[in-house]
Parts: sequence; C-alpha cells; structure tokens
Amino acid sequence: MKTSATSGSTDPETRYVLDLQEIDESQVAVVGGKGAHLGSLSRIDGIRVPTGFCVTTDAYRRVVAQTPSIDEQLDQLSRVNPDDQEAVRTLSAEIRRTIEGIAVPDDLAEAITSALARSGERTAYAVRSSATAEDLPTASFAGQQDTYLNVVGPTAILQHISRCWASLFTERAVTYRRRNGIDHRTVHMAVVVQRMVFPQAAGILFTADPVTGNRTVATVDAGFGLGEALVSGLVNPDVFKVRHGEVVARTISAKQRAVHALPAGGTQEVAVDLRRQEQPALTDAQAVRLVELGRRIEARFGRPQDIEWCLVDDGFHIVQSRPITTLFPIPESGDQENHVYVSVGHQQMMTDAMKPLGLSMWQLTAIVAMAEAGGRLFVDVTRRLASPASRTALLDLMGKGDPLVRDALETVLEREDFVPSLPDAPGGPRAGGAPSPIETDPAVVTGLIERSQASVAALRRDVRTKAGPALFDFLLEAFEEHKRVLTDPLNFQAIMAGMEATWWLNDKLEEWLGEKNAADTLTLSAPGNITSEMGLALLDVADAIRPHPEVVAFLEGVEDDGFLDELTKLPGGTEAHDAIEAYLDRYGMRCVGEIDITRPRWSERPSTLVPVILDNVRNFEPGAARRRFEQGRQEAQKKEQDVLARLRALPDGERKADETKGMIDRVRTFIGYREYPKYSIISRYFVYKQALMAEAERLVEEGVLAEKEDVFYLTFQEFYEVVRAKQIDDRLVQQRKDAFRSYEALTPPRVLTSDGEALSGAYRRDDVPDGALVGLPVSTGAVEGRARVILDMADADLEAGDILVTTFTDPSWSPLFVGIAGLVTEVGGLMTHGAVIAREYGLPAVVGVEQATRRIRDGQRIRVHGTDGYVEILS
Repeated sequence: MKTSATSGSTDPETRYVLDLQEIDESQVAVVGGKGAHLGSLSRIDGIRVPTGFCVTTDAYRRVVAQTPSIDEQLDQLSRVNPDDQEAVRTLSAEIRRTIEGIAVPDDLAEAITSALARSGERTAYAVRSSATAEDLPTASFAGQQDTYLNVVGPTAILQHISRCWASLFTERAVTYRRRNGIDHRTVHMAVVVQRMVFPQAAGILFTADPVTGNRTVATVDAGFGLGEALVSGLVNPDVFKVRHGEVVARTISAKQRAVHALPAGGTQEVAVDLRRQEQPALTDAQAVRLVELGRRIEARFGRPQDIEWCLVDDGFHIVQSRPITTLFPIPESGDQENHVYVSVGHQQMMTDAMKPLGLSMWQLTAIVAMAEAGGRLFVDVTRRLASPASRTALLDLMGKGDPLVRDALETVLEREDFVPSLPDAPGGPRAGGAPSPIETDPAVVTGLIERSQASVAALRRDVRTKAGPALFDFLLEAFEEHKRVLTDPLNFQAIMAGMEATWWLNDKLEEWLGEKNAADTLTLSAPGNITSEMGLALLDVADAIRPHPEVVAFLEGVEDDGFLDELTKLPGGTEAHDAIEAYLDRYGMRCVGEIDITRPRWSERPSTLVPVILDNVRNFEPGAARRRFEQGRQEAQKKEQDVLARLRALPDGERKADETKGMIDRVRTFIGYREYPKYSIISRYFVYKQALMAEAERLVEEGVLAEKEDVFYLTFQEFYEVVRAKQIDDRLVQQRKDAFRSYEALTPPRVLTSDGEALSGAYRRDDVPDGALVGLPVSTGAVEGRARVILDMADADLEAGDILVTTFTDPSWSPLFVGIAGLVTEVGGLMTHGAVIAREYGLPAVVGVEQATRRIRDGQRIRVHGTDGYVEILS
C-alpha cells in the first residue's frame, strides 16, 4: 500500500497512512511505539502479525492544531498541582471531549477509508492507540491509552480513531507522564488499525520471569477467547513456566469466563462451558513453540519482551510486543559464563541510581573491580563463591554485615549447577581467625588521620594549577594515590580491629553472660568518630543561633541557598553565619548519596541543613552536644565495670575479664576510626568535583555545553574526550538522562545473577511476634514513639521522641540522629554507617526491614526492638 493524503497539509510529503510493512522501530515519532514495534514484528521471519495500517502522528497533530482551545487546556494542565487529582481528572476529561468532538478532515477520512477498502470495509478491525512515548525501553505506558476490538465499518473506525487520539489524555496517562517527567506537548498519538483475529486462546508471554527477573525462564499466561479477559483480570490464567525448551512448571486454573467478538461488532463476556473450564488453554508443546517465537522477537529487539499473542487454528499471531521495563538490568560480563553479583549500594548505604559520571568515578577510585547495571554498582563474587575456603570466608563476612545478602548468596549456591566448583588457592582466605595484628594504641589512629589529611591537602594544592586535558591526566594519577591511601595495610588493620573487637565482644559476652549485643553500650561515645562528631557539631551550631530570634525567624523562611550572605544583616547574624560556615568548612563535602560525585554537597546546597538546625534549636538546650557525649562516655564506662565484675565471678573469671578488658580497649581505640576512611574519600571527591565543574563551566562559556550539569551524564573518560575535542554528543546526553530516569524507578537487589535473577534474601526466624516487621538488630534497647517516614533529609521535621523510618542512612543523616529516639531502615548491616552511629548515640535501631517506608505510615506509633531485631506497629 502506498496511500498518501496531502490535501489540507502545508507539507506535500506528509503521510497520514502507512502500511505496517512500511514501518520499523526507527519511526516512533511518526507511528508511535506500538506501531513501530508492530511494523518491526511484521518483518521477522516466522512471526505472523495481523495485517493493517497506521494513521500517523501527522494526522493527530493536524487535527489538534486546528483547535486552539486545546492549547489553552494544555496550559492549564501543566500548571495544575500534580497532587490535585480532582483537577487532573476534570481537565483531562475536558481535553478528551474537545478532541472527540473534532470532525476528521475529509482528505484524512478519505485516506483512511481507501486503506480500509483494500482490506475489506466490512472486515472487523482492532483500533489501537500508539503514542510516541509508549512501548519504549524506559517507559512502557502499558494500558495507559485505549484499544477498541472488533470495530466494523468506516464510520465506526473513524469514530474510534478519534477516541484513540483522545485517550492520550486519560487520567491514568496524564498521571503516568507526570510521574515520568514527560511533557504532554511532546507526546503525539498515532493509531494502529489491524484486521481482527478471532482466537481459540490468547494471552501474554513474558520472555523473562517478571517476578524473579530470570532471563532463562519464560512465563506464558493463557486463557480462552480474546486476551481482554486476562488483561482485565476477569479470569485467572493458566500459567506455564518454560526453561531451555521445556515446561518446568504449570498451573491450570478454572477459567469460568471468556471474552468473544460479536458478529455486528464489539465484544461480549460469556460463560465457559463447565467441561472446558479446567482444560488447559494450551498444550505443553504449544507453550514451548510460543516461547521459541518469543525468543526470536526478543533477539530482534535486544531485550526481554512482554508479548500479546493469539492462537488461531494451531498458529500463533502476535498482536503486540513491548519491552519489560520493570526488570533490573544485568551487568555486562563479556562472556557466557555464570556470574553472581553483590550490590555495592547496600554496603555503602546508597541504593539510589547514580549518574554516569558518579558511577565511573567510583569505579576508577575503588580498590576492587565493579560492574554497572541499572545505574548501580555490583561486585562479581563468583570466583570467591567457587572455592570452599573463600566461599566460607565471604559468607561469614556477609552474614555479619547483612544476613539478607548471605541468605541470597546461599539461595544461589543451593542451585548446585550455577556456581562452578574450584579448588582452594594456596594460602587463601580463612573464615574466622584471630583479630588483625595491630597494637592497641591511639597513636596508630592519629598517624593514619594525619597522613590522610596531608594527602588531601596536597591534592587540593596541586589541582589548582591544572586545567583542560592536563587536569584529567592529573586526576588519573590522583586516583592512584586515592587507592594507595585506601589500601594501606595499616588502614585496613585499624578498620578491622574495631569491627572484629565488636564481634568478639558480642559473641563472648553472650556466651559467658547470656547478654545480647553488649558491645552496643561499650561503644557509646567512642572517641574520634568523625561521623558522630558531625551530628553533635550541628547542635553547637544551634547553640550559636538559638539566642537570636530574628535569625531563627529568618531561617524558618529560607527557600534558596543564598541565605548565608543575608544572615549578616541581622542582629546576631554574623555569629550564626560564622558558625554555619565553620561547620561547612569541616563537613560541607558531605551530602545524602555522597558516593555519587554528582550529588549536590552541603557546601553547594547549605539550605539542606536548615531544617535540621531549626529542629536542634527547638528540641535541645544549650550545651547538649557536650552533655550528650559525656553521658554516653559514662554509660560505656559503667557498663565496662559491670561486665568485668560479672566475668570475674565466673569460673576462670580473671582470664575472661582480662581478655574482655583488652577487647574493650581495642574497640574504643579503633571503632571510631571505622568512619574516617569514608570521610577521607568524600573529602577527596569534593576536590575532584570542584575541579571538574570548573572545567564544565569553561565548556559552557565556550558554547560546547548547554548547561554544566550535562557532564553528569558522561563517564569520566567521555568527559575527558569532550574537553579534548570541544564537542559533545547531545543525543547521547539525552539518552542517558532518559535511562537515568527509568533507573530511578527500579529497586536494586542485594544479589543479582547473570541470568537476571534478582534476590533480596529472607530472614529465617521464628522468634518474632506475629505481624512484626523483621530486621537486623544493630543497636540494643527498645523504644516506642511516633514514626516519621522521611525519604529526603531536607523534609525532616522531627520532635523529641520521634523514630526515624527511612530507606537508608549514609553518614550525612547523622545530624538527624541526635534528635530521634530510634531508627528503622530498609537497608543496612551491623557495621554500616547508620548502625555504627546509632550505637554511638545509644539509639535502638533495626535495619534491613524490607519495605519499611511503605509498611509503616508516617505518624503511626511503633515499638523498635533493637536487641531482638523487629518492629511492632501499635494500634
């Protein structure tokens, strides 16, 4: 078909109708996502697609352009508050009514009816919406626009084409676009018109398991009649799981209803004959054959697909295929071997998606190789799992940090054919063992800190003289120094000494005294913890501000980051300004998600700290920081005396007390240093960032970049090349922005396999009350209070006695810890930053509580059992 309509168009090349055979996936702007996919499907050998044509987006644009009132309505829609669902509903309905009321121009109607005449005017058709932001790799828009089945006759088809245009503004489609950051004006609607097929069975094929993510397992949902019965939830489908050409699991449901086409047009729900209800809609052989077709389609589009199919006379017709956008991507390995990956974000307390510059900077400065997928980083642990000794050591370490990671790894290992078995390497790692050989001397820590400070100072001094390509060459050398500092054996021994002493104390004191988590109290107010000091220091800032009511009132109205310059104009403002600046000088390189260099630092966005400062002004008395630290120190000292006295009363008590005293001294010497290497890393990161952003500003001035933040969507190496070549690929930047937005919607698993299986682990416990939320106990004690579910530190509004519930807490959250009574997080382990600081401050804490921010509502009263590791939601 070469039908073309140009009448009424200013562009003689405008095409209003295209045959599906003329279309491929490069024409999304012309025929929408669904149309582009169907055109591509029709070109795959062995894939049958019902014949038809597409009414292009040119037709939609022409119709809308002839109606100025739509422009005004779109302006109103863009201004409405996204949370005002009633206003969104009303405006969307008005736009739909306007579009449905527009008469289809004669020449456009003629082009459509001519196409129909070639296929048979009285033939039944499916009329299907195909938006330009639909069925895309980053946004499927599944079910957001309308499809009409069994439409008969030109008049009805033209009417339903108008309805499809209007369905671009269903309430659900408008809300979906807003949620995905897509401008309504940039999305246009094409309409696919296809001959109807009348199937014996229909359903959906997922070429990867939509629940586990396993790419080797395909899932087929099947029911009788048209697929609408399944899509609408009218029946429970038969489900077939197919792996490597074999049905490995099947569930046959009682299918009491089906949807069939009516002779005069439209569809009807009918009862399924009682004798057929529990018969399978497909045979095993048909399910396997369907999956083979699905694998062909998947290979054509290069990613797992969600495919709608129909079975007609033992032959399959494919009526739609879209990417499965909810699957977590798999790291590229470059081989066909099995791999097991552990999430870096769950160890670093930052499970949000990272931008490409942040990912590549962390990879370049990390001491172990890391793979990237879905905007997150992973470590390949396959080889360590393959040999018995290193496997035991890895599981032991992971189990102490986060039992869910260990459980997920053990789940993979239970599949005996997945991880290869290798012999132990000579002198390989051993599980357990004695604590690291290091002298318990505060001078060790002092020396490490001084060396780190000197290294950062040298970096700050030397980078000032570098610009252009020379800057990038310098930074590559600086990254090697960065890694050298991190891999200093003494640095590692000092970190491990504090952690191992904590584990030793908890194990031995539970064995000897029957007391759980005794180290939690023994580590209160441990000296030299840069992260806990950061939280207490903000109490001192509040002390400088509290006496000045005009400053407090001014801060309550702060909305931007230029407030510091205004402070000095107020009575007491100079003191407040100097206190905040001094805090930023020491801690301003920190921020939420600080391992991503692209995140705004406190020095760049000081307004982030204002709500926390105001909470401290309101909730604390002067001198709170000093009193709090001293109270913790005395509690730890009292606990030490109590533990040692009780041990001496036991058989062989003097030896046990002496060993315990040595470990208490060791933990108090080294546990604070556990936080310093991260502080050092982030200090260096801020120096790197300032230098790189100065380079980005120069590129903006030279007209190479539209805005300096565009470099966030380049890797370090790509940024280097842009500086060298003085040109940037704008399409690449836009693709990266779209991909990042899609990654933000994904939840990363703790463990991921090369088959795509995403595992988050489970707690194997039966010692918690019914209905309680299970987690990992990381800071002893129990507390009851109001839950404050906070996803962004800038939204903090805490009162004394509140319990913070959030996704994760990296060191930047510690200023909030001074004002709360307890902590619950979705992510974390025994030695992650939030757990360490919770113990320092004596806060009962439970981490690793799956979906805590969804299962606990803001304002609910909860009880946190920090000793036993669970949370109760109180009535």
